[in-house]
Amino acid sequence: MHGNPGRINNRKAFRTAILALCALAVLGAAGFGWLVSTVAYWEQREQSMGQRDNSDTIIVLGAQVKAWGEPSEALLRRMTLALSHYRAYPRMIVCCGGQGADEPMAEGDFMRDWMIEQGVPPESVISENTSRNTRENIAGAKKIMDEYGLSRALVVTSDYHLPRALAVCRSQGVDAIGDGSPSRPDLWWKNHLRESVSWIKFWLGL
Repeated sequence: MHGNPGRINNRKAFRTAILALCALAVLGAAGFGWLVSTVAYWEQREQSMGQRDNSDTIIVLGAQVKAWGEPSEALLRRMTLALSHYRAYPRMIVCCGGQGADEPMAEGDFMRDWMIEQGVPPESVISENTSRNTRENIAGAKKIMDEYGLSRALVVTSDYHLPRALAVCRSQGVDAIGDGSPSRPDLWWKNHLRESVSWIKFWLGL
């Protein structure tokens, strides 16, 4: 006796579909792995370029302010690095970042207050306190630079975020170099996976 041809064909179609889905999953994982490794390479490349710092502005990109009013580790590292650049060569500091739903104040305002507490003159630090993402950070900073007649920026952010921040600068016509504060090694995968997704959004113009 022969089996039901329709049932046999359905089983074959089902196996083919499963194999196709598995192949797509493998290709997707490989592609995303390539993207993560590429982001890590860009990070190392930007950090090792060693461009001469002749900027007239320091742009500090925000990170989370804890609900109890203290900086997250990422934010503290960014501010500390920016302050070291300022002390080596004083110039205007633009602190970028709006207020998240779980933050007690805007990141830009928090950073400005912190810089002043560390001895930076109030007239040398400006808060951009309405932006919600990197694209808006840079747009807001560019507006301030244009108002003050400033022409070249040193962008300070976390190491993994630096390449995309500089790519956003290029896309918005901001002449910039950058320096990235080191991130915790145990958060390497989390940071780079998230940054890879952000790169996809950047390429899509989102």
